Amino acid sequence: MTTSVLRLDPGQRERFRGWGLLGTHVRRRPARVLLLAALVLAGVGLQLVGPQLLRGFIDAATAVAPLQLLSGTAGAFLAVAVCQQALSVGAAYVAEDVGWAATNALREDLAAHCLELDLAFHAAHPPGEMIERLDGDVSALANFFSRFVLLLAANALLLVGVLVLLFAEDFRVGTALAAFAVIAMLVLSWLQRRSVPYLRAYSQAGAALFAFLEDHLAGLEDLRARGAGFYLLRRFHERVRDRFAAGRQMQVTGTLAVNGALVLFALGNAIALGLGAYLFQRGEATLGTVYMLSHYAALLNAPLRQLTDQWQDYQRATAGLQRITELVRERSALAAPPADADNGSTGAADAQRSAVLPPGALSVVCDRVSFVYPDADGAGDAALRDLRFDLGAGRVLGVLGRTGSGKTTLARLLTRLNDPTAGAIRLQGVDLRRAPLDELRRRVALVTQEVQLFHASVRDNLTLFDRSIRDPAILRVVRDLGLEEWYAALPAGLDTPLAPGSGGVSAGEAQLLALARIFLRDPSVVILDEASSRLDPTSEAQVHRAIDRLLDGRTGVIIAHRLATVRRVDDVLVLEDGRVREYGPRGALSADPTSRFARLLRTGMEEVLA
Repeated sequence: MTTSVLRLDPGQRERFRGWGLLGTHVRRRPARVLLLAALVLAGVGLQLVGPQLLRGFIDAATAVAPLQLLSGTAGAFLAVAVCQQALSVGAAYVAEDVGWAATNALREDLAAHCLELDLAFHAAHPPGEMIERLDGDVSALANFFSRFVLLLAANALLLVGVLVLLFAEDFRVGTALAAFAVIAMLVLSWLQRRSVPYLRAYSQAGAALFAFLEDHLAGLEDLRARGAGFYLLRRFHERVRDRFAAGRQMQVTGTLAVNGALVLFALGNAIALGLGAYLFQRGEATLGTVYMLSHYAALLNAPLRQLTDQWQDYQRATAGLQRITELVRERSALAAPPADADNGSTGAADAQRSAVLPPGALSVVCDRVSFVYPDADGAGDAALRDLRFDLGAGRVLGVLGRTGSGKTTLARLLTRLNDPTAGAIRLQGVDLRRAPLDELRRRVALVTQEVQLFHASVRDNLTLFDRSIRDPAILRVVRDLGLEEWYAALPAGLDTPLAPGSGGVSAGEAQLLALARIFLRDPSVVILDEASSRLDPTSEAQVHRAIDRLLDGRTGVIIAHRLATVRRVDDVLVLEDGRVREYGPRGALSADPTSRFARLLRTGMEEVLA
């Protein structure tokens, strides 16, 4: 397996700069790159040979050469033309293959890198922006890898080859057309630079339009219900108008650049024809040589135009690469576990990972835990203050409290979506910050009220695209959770497609699917954010039976809103303004008439905690 560009040690990753990515890309695919270079060189050589054959044919025809000689020359030219086209197709294929293979690997690495970043990063970067950075910026690099490098190499070689042959033919022709090439390159570059700001403005206007559509289409029902349709259309019209104005300016400057290029190329052809006619009249060139000079002058047009056209791709690739580099340099606020001094091999790392968290249910200890959500100034209000509790392995903790008391923050800390600002959380005596994140994600599972379904099959929605989980294991969980009737109604069984939103399942079935995901992972600690609080009584009873099976033999933390949920817990933790208001065994607290928990039971939890 090739080494990922992003999965390097910190020193190597810090040296990841700019066009160093191109060097890494070349080293990872040396055979394909060498093949591409060979195809490009051969194609350029055949382009230079063609005019020489045409000159020989014209001169031979003028001198009334034998038909056999003319036929041989024509056949050779035809063979060269066919081979040149075949090489061009082969080079384009290999270039696209190399470019897209490299950028797809980069896109995968970037996605994996973003998944490792903490919630604060994702809160600051909305999904639309991340899609653009993972797809749009990388696609610009794909075009750079597959086309720019190919065209740059081919056209530079062709340009140099044509000028060398022209100098060899006549230094005056070579000097004149070399000067023309330099001037044309400068003029075309200036024309392109004039159009780049308008191209950037058009792209920005398009991004603003699509961002507007993404934001407002998601809330279309609310906007229509509140009669905001005309307001929405007016805002939409403003953005379409801005994009049209930017596009019009871009088209005008682009047209000027194209017409300027045509004038330059016509001037180059005129120079070549004029010099050819001059040499022909002086008897210093044959008719075939005049045609060859004209043909070489025409060959100059393509590399000059393509080299300047690719300047825009270069700028896009440079901007994309800068944004990718910025993304690679982002670091998660979740500190990586410290490595042992003697942990130098992969085997030692794997041994350490398997020994960090022992098998079976795990105890959970919060030791003076505090957490602050930072605001723009770096400060903020504390969501949790000096939180302490000790939950034994295999016991179930019920967490109670009003909205804003810190329940959700506690769930995020237990799953290490955030790290405590102060204090420590330990699983079976192991600080969460020392546990490898992949091991922690496997051993600690969270089920929320909102169930995320994907545009995928039932199988992929249950396994979360883990192909190592076989169908018998999935069907066993379906049976254990009492989903046989629902499964029997599926038209294609596990291959039945689901979708976000309802996805063809009820709210109760969606919660059972979420619990099935946890069953398939077989975690040691389960955190439930009252998965049954929005269900009808029948579905709620079914979900409660599934929760009982899920908590059997596992440590549980339940954020509770209903009395039915509290009755299954062993210990109770009551939070208020981020502090522990009350903590202890459920039986003892319920028997104490002065306890906060006993008052909740008397007055009704749903009303008091609302």
